[in-house]
Amino acid sequence: MGSSSRLFNRQRTVHEIFGGGFVADVILWRQMNITIGILLVTLSSWVVFERSGYTLLSLVSSVLLLLAVILFLWAKSAAILNRPAPPLPRLHLSEETVTEVASLIRTRLNALLSISQDIALGKDTKLFLKVAAYLLLISVVGGLTDFLTLGYASLLIVLTIPVLYERYEDYLDRYAEMVLKKSHQLYLKVDVECIGRVQNWILERQKLS
Repeated sequence: MGSSSRLFNRQRTVHEIFGGGFVADVILWRQMNITIGILLVTLSSWVVFERSGYTLLSLVSSVLLLLAVILFLWAKSAAILNRPAPPLPRLHLSEETVTEVASLIRTRLNALLSISQDIALGKDTKLFLKVAAYLLLISVVGGLTDFLTLGYASLLIVLTIPVLYERYEDYLDRYAEMVLKKSHQLYLKVDVECIGRVQNWILERQKLS
């Protein structure tokens, strides 16, 4: 399919838009076993949280408590029976790793603070409207469902919509292009019939006054 016939005349394929690497392969089901595994693990987690009444904090605490008890008893019994200790890796963060993570966090926070300052000082109206629309959408969606269900639904959408679009790209692009043309024609019609009349009415009122 040529780039001129793609939606918005884009030059890149769907796979390239998602980075063209391992993540794109997972999203587009080219690593089918991994994609199915992610869906099954996520679905299982959602069922556990929804049906058992567990919260994320209580589940993580219970898992960590169970893991700590098992490792503690294993280590004690190994010392008594002259058996090898649990094969744990060396738990240590290097100074370079901490520095890189701190630098990345600092860069992201500074960018966020800069954007917030521009919005607060009214320097970027378009950005303000975009952020306000996103926050309003999040507020509405958050009032309709809980965070866990929203996260699972979002993952399901990410792992289904792109691959379906890639499979039926030709048909969907033609249909979307037709819808865009119809919408543009409707906008021109409304602009001529409604907005034009309002402008003429305003001009007539100004002449009379």
